Amino acid sequence: MFARYSARCAMGLGQIPKLWYRVYVMSACSCRLPGKKEGQTLESAARFFNRYRGSTRRLGADPYRDSGSPVEGLSTPQARRGTLEGGRGMVKVFRHHVPVGTVVQIAADAALFFGAVLLAVYVQLAPYGTSVSTTWLPALGFAAVMTALTTVFGLYRRDMQTTLPRTALRVLLALLAGLPIVYMVLVILPNGAVVQHVLGYALLYAFAGVVLARQSADALAASGLGAKRVLIVGTGPEAVTVERSLRTLRYPRIDVVGFYQAGEAASHAVERERVIPRSLSLTDVVERLQVKEVIVAVREQRGGVLPLRELLDCRVRGIPVTDLSAFYEKVRGEVPIESLKASWLIYGSGFEQGNVRTFIKRAFDLVVALALLVLAAPLMLLTALAIKLDSPGPVIYRQVRTGRAGRPFTVLKFRSMRTDAEHNGVPVWAQANDARVTRVGRVIRKLRIDELPQLINVLRGEMSFVGPRPERPEFVAKLKEQIPFYDLRHSVKPGLTGWAQVRFAYAASVDDARTKLQYDLYYVKNHSLFLDILILFETVRVVLFREGAH
Repeated sequence: MFARYSARCAMGLGQIPKLWYRVYVMSACSCRLPGKKEGQTLESAARFFNRYRGSTRRLGADPYRDSGSPVEGLSTPQARRGTLEGGRGMVKVFRHHVPVGTVVQIAADAALFFGAVLLAVYVQLAPYGTSVSTTWLPALGFAAVMTALTTVFGLYRRDMQTTLPRTALRVLLALLAGLPIVYMVLVILPNGAVVQHVLGYALLYAFAGVVLARQSADALAASGLGAKRVLIVGTGPEAVTVERSLRTLRYPRIDVVGFYQAGEAASHAVERERVIPRSLSLTDVVERLQVKEVIVAVREQRGGVLPLRELLDCRVRGIPVTDLSAFYEKVRGEVPIESLKASWLIYGSGFEQGNVRTFIKRAFDLVVALALLVLAAPLMLLTALAIKLDSPGPVIYRQVRTGRAGRPFTVLKFRSMRTDAEHNGVPVWAQANDARVTRVGRVIRKLRIDELPQLINVLRGEMSFVGPRPERPEFVAKLKEQIPFYDLRHSVKPGLTGWAQVRFAYAASVDDARTKLQYDLYYVKNHSLFLDILILFETVRVVLFREGAH
């Protein structure tokens, strides 16, 4: 009763030192109130703790979970939302999670591009009386264009191998592609003509600076300086996936100190020598190994599988505890279906579709679609002529797809298959090296030219420029039966390109559709103008390097 009374008094007084409420929760873990079981005491402690915190993080049991423990709510949406922000070097930019290392890379490259122009002016023109201070605006334009192009060429992708030849090649391609764009930009900028005279030197300095900086950063990360120590709870396939994903966060490097055993696993997917037995106290392991974050890589958390009391102890000591759903969303850009709970969708953040966002997205769609339709008109005419000469049949292929809220609409595409591709009327998944694809169709599929007529669908308002790709009603009916939460992707307009299209290969099976849905759900939950622009940049990369298309 003392613990309950002290918490009520603390809430009445307002703010209390953090030490007191930590002592209160920890003491509840080791005592039992009269007439209550041990777990109920902890649940009561969590309830009063949350009232003190303004109910922003809820540690009590989740009524939407069929839990075997009263404190299973340690993984509730509110708790997940508060544990990972900044916990692993991630920053949130308009609801999209970006690694701090990526932000630092972009800022460093932009500074190098800016400095390359100033250095070229100083070395080549300063002896003739040209002041460097008069060329900062053209240098800023140069930096903006080149930073955007290095993004397009995939230099900030975490899963890209950072070998010296690969990095040098992509930097060189980005600089060469940006040369005519920068030249035109300098025409309209004050003192841009001055920088045009030394543009070649600026490109040389920029190339050397960016490649050298990348190699230095990789060497620094490989040395382990500033590495963050992480403990993974779990020894199954999910734990292996988590470790592989952590390796992509190169700046700062993440060191996995071990895998803490959850439950009574008979076999492990990780090396046995890296498994920390359950007999050791989790809090002692965290303290001795100087762990900075604990990641729970266990899907089924009922039946006493997790050391919930010790996880709570780590949490109140300031050690972030992250579950699998939060990890996938923030690090991999996915919403995992297998561990997805209705409570997480209901109480979690995201899924915002206000009037302002709707207006901005529609305006963005109209501007981009009109601009691309004008620029791509000659290419579309040549494509239509090539299709007509290559094989008999219509140039434009019309097909019914499922749109927002499940409403059907007719999508337009350049025909890339034979007219008898589905002669028996049964829908068939497209496959790699599909024999039904025509010669011209193979080329336009690789370059995504076959999707260009869908700009008309965007102008009609049936599609958005960015969103989940629309599927055929026959496939939708089948996938809804086999994949949970599949209908959530229809809460926004389908898109010409999407997050799943730039993060995953072409879907050719139910399993592929399941994986792509995880990316689609991430977009539906976190979509913003920033994410739309990022997807456009990524789409250019996919087209240039022929990734994902069949």
